[in-house]
Amino acid sequence: MYYIYMVRCTDDSLYTGIAADLQRRLGEHVAKAPAAAKYTRSRTVAALEAAWTAPDRSAASRLESGIKRLPREKKLALIADDTKLPGLLPRLNAEDYTRLPGVTLEDCLKGELP
Repeated sequence: MYYIYMVRCTDDSLYTGIAADLQRRLGEHVAKAPAAAKYTRSRTVAALEAAWTAPDRSAASRLESGIKRLPREKKLALIADDTKLPGLLPRLNAEDYTRLPGVTLEDCLKGELP
């Protein structure tokens, strides 16, 4: 299983990524570890805005790529209402993705995932 996630940085920007181990990956971003994305090393991650699961890396990469191509207002709409996924990214099979509702950055860093 893979995770697709969106984090908000303290400058109010959004970053989208994928990970096989969400706790480890978010920890890298928060700690600004060398393995963290260049984007999050130059900013401070403030919150986990949304996270989904995908059955494999290929499906996760498709969702990540689709989200990254969306304009900011559509990313915010997706964060606010996950049911908009099929309308925002119609080429994807929305049934491949499961939203992890209510999961926070703090939950992930403690390893408390559903």
